[in-house]
Amino acid sequence: MTTTYADSANQSSLAGRYLRQLGIDTQYVLLGFPIGLITIVLCLTGFAVGIGTVIIWVGLPILVATLGMSRGFAILERARMGPVLRRRIPHPMYRTARADGWVRKMLSPLADAQSWLDMVHGIFRFIPSTLAFCFVITWWSVTVAGLTYPFYDWTLPHPEANYELPEFLGFQDTAGTRIGVNVMIGLIFGATLYPVVRGAALFEAFFAQLLLSRVDDLRQQVAQANADRDIAQQQKAAAVSAEAVALRRLERDIHDGPQQRLVRLAMDLGRAEQQFATDPEAARATVAEALSQTRETLDELRALSRGIAPPILVDRGLQAALTALAGRCTVPVDLDAPPIERLDPSVESTAYFVVAEALTNVAKHSHASEVQVSVQRIATGLLVTVADDGIGGASLAKGHGLAGLDDRVRAAGGVMAVESPEGEGTRLTAALPI
Repeated sequence: MTTTYADSANQSSLAGRYLRQLGIDTQYVLLGFPIGLITIVLCLTGFAVGIGTVIIWVGLPILVATLGMSRGFAILERARMGPVLRRRIPHPMYRTARADGWVRKMLSPLADAQSWLDMVHGIFRFIPSTLAFCFVITWWSVTVAGLTYPFYDWTLPHPEANYELPEFLGFQDTAGTRIGVNVMIGLIFGATLYPVVRGAALFEAFFAQLLLSRVDDLRQQVAQANADRDIAQQQKAAAVSAEAVALRRLERDIHDGPQQRLVRLAMDLGRAEQQFATDPEAARATVAEALSQTRETLDELRALSRGIAPPILVDRGLQAALTALAGRCTVPVDLDAPPIERLDPSVESTAYFVVAEALTNVAKHSHASEVQVSVQRIATGLLVTVADDGIGGASLAKGHGLAGLDDRVRAAGGVMAVESPEGEGTRLTAALPI
């Protein structure tokens, strides 16, 4: 029983939507016909008079006035066809004069393509409006006349003579036959009323949309494509810059750390080889020192490998990697990183390096006593925040330590901001898309 009530409610709601759309489409077409008559007279007259008198300059203000009037009718039409197309029709951008002077501002519509398209629509809209009006009036008239025929049949004259068609089909011209045929015709037209009215309204609305908003839609699509291309080029340049910075830093770290230790290790082993024959105890001490150098070199190489691709990030996720990172920092870290589902590896890697680089800068330059790290999943992506109570003065400008990190974030499609007033600490925020 519950299912039956639900089905009835759904059917009633569906019928209500059809009837509401039928009313919207009908009034759109019926009002479009007289509006089309008005616009074709006004626009065609204004255009003809303006073109005819443009040689004596009087035609220019007439054309401008006609274009302004056409724009008004276009604004009205965009508002009218929105419910028919079941979406809001955006208002296009009209060209305005950039230079000063009332003459240029007054004549600026003459150089605007959309203004001329509005006038073209005002002149030619009468064609689809008339066709749609004829179909809608015909279907509504036949539907109403056929379904209500039994109520007014008695008011019509009916000659005694039989008609040839009913006799040929074996029918007689009786009141019942006559009423039945007319009601059947009304039922047929009533059954097809919604699709016919809907098609007529869409035909008129699509013609208006083609001239009043389609060009602006294409213009906006081109502008969006150009903006996307610029963003892609910026991300590509940022990725190349971030990769170059990372390679230079890795080369510097290897040169300053493991490479120097390996050179010293080779020298110690060479000295030990010479000492074995003359002073075995000194040789053993040199070998022991060389072993210590080897362990320190291995530790530095492990640290560098964690900076390239930390295994804990790959194996256990971002929260575990940040916890380990906070534990190695020389400045106390207050970490707020709740468990989240695994993200795209590039997003997790970027978030990790943002925190790692920020903590490295805090430990080296900020003189901070505490740092707060927050990683939160938000509706638009991942929000990473690192704040300290140090001396401030950090910047994203080229030549500063955070420039490469900003390139890495932009290469991932995100944005990064730094607030670092002198003496008031630093707050770094990175938003990464998911």
